[in-house]
Amino acid sequence: MGTTEKIVLFHAPQSRSSGALILLEELAAPYELRVLNMKAGENREAAYCAINPMGKVPAILHGDVLVTEQVAIYLYLADLFPAAGLAPGLADVRRGSYLRWMVFYASCFEPALVDRAMKREPGGRAMSPYGDFDTVMATLTAQLRTGPFMLGQDFSAADVLWGTALNWTTRFGLVPETPEIKAYVARIASRPAAQRVAARDAELAASQSA
Repeated sequence: MGTTEKIVLFHAPQSRSSGALILLEELAAPYELRVLNMKAGENREAAYCAINPMGKVPAILHGDVLVTEQVAIYLYLADLFPAAGLAPGLADVRRGSYLRWMVFYASCFEPALVDRAMKREPGGRAMSPYGDFDTVMATLTAQLRTGPFMLGQDFSAADVLWGTALNWTTRFGLVPETPEIKAYVARIASRPAAQRVAARDAELAASQSA
C-alpha cells in the first residue's frame, strides 16, 4: 500500500479522533475527513457501525485496509510514513520504549482513568489491568521528567497520543495538573499541527451545534 494514497479518517471534532488528525498533519499525510456528529448519534448508525461496530472514533481506511482502535491507528500511520521520523524503526534501540508507552496508554492509563472518573475501585491485583491509579500516574510522571518528550529529546507519535490525552484529562480535572504534566501539555499543544487541528475542530463543532 503506497503512502500517496489518501487515508480516510472518520472524525468527530473534539474527540479522541482529534489526536489522529493531529498525527496526520504532523506526518504531512494525504487524507480526507469523513466527519461524524456524535451528538446526533451518527456514530451509532448502521453506516458507521459497518466501519466500526463499537461506534467509536477514530477509524481509518487506507485503500482496503481498515484500522480501528486509537493506538493501533497511531502505530499504523507512524510506521507508514517513516521519513517523518515519528516512529523508531524495528532496529532502533528506542523502539521498545516507544511501544511500551503507546501500549501503556491503552492498557493502564485509560482503564485507570475510567475507574477514577466513575468512582470505582480497581479490581484485585490479580484482575486489575493497571494496579492502582497513583502508581500509573507516578510511572507516567517519572517518564515525563526524562523529557521534553516521551522518548527524551525525540518527538514521536507517542507524544501526539499522550499530549492530546493529558490536555483534555487535565482540562476536565480527571488528572492532576502537576508541573511536569502542565509543561508537557503546553509543549505539545503549541505545535503548529495541534493548533491547526484545534482551530478546525472548533469550526466543525460550531457548525454541528448550529
